[in-house]
Amino acid sequence: MFRCGIAYPRCRWIVPLLLLFAIIFDIIAIAATSGWVEDEEAKTHYTSMWEECRGRNDNWECRSLMEHSWAQAVAALMIIGLLILIVAFIISCIALCCSLRISLLPIIGVMLIIVVVVQFIALIIYPVKFNEMIYEGHYYYTWAYGFGWGATILCIGCAILFCCLPRYEDELSGHAKTKYIYSSA
Repeated sequence: MFRCGIAYPRCRWIVPLLLLFAIIFDIIAIAATSGWVEDEEAKTHYTSMWEECRGRNDNWECRSLMEHSWAQAVAALMIIGLLILIVAFIISCIALCCSLRISLLPIIGVMLIIVVVVQFIALIIYPVKFNEMIYEGHYYYTWAYGFGWGATILCIGCAILFCCLPRYEDELSGHAKTKYIYSSA
């Protein structure tokens, strides 16, 4: 006999794990020095969240982007989003892993929505202002910028989960009978 169902008590461990991955993705995006944007053809120009560099091989001339208010805003928004995400992760571990505290789940969901809004704004400001600043050549956005979007997308999914999980209190605690999606005789 084969049965397929959802094991809700496992969500108590999976959802905080997804938040941990979002934190790791955010740290990679913020700390990446190899650049968020690279020159497509000549590989002579790249720009990270912190600095812009031009040159070849080992002769790179770099200048800080923190002179620009838009770059300061992007850095501040990404760091604020990361800090709120870390707090949400800690609260989710307390709410789901230590003991089941359903009342904290919507609070975590709201915190994650704030993270999504803040990081979405930062990830939109960066390419718009970069394109205004640089006019020559073709550029592509690198894996580091993609990690920023990956963290934001994970936060969207986790925010939805945290807002929906209070409806399944009995299932999360293991008191409800398992509902099978498919069962064969």
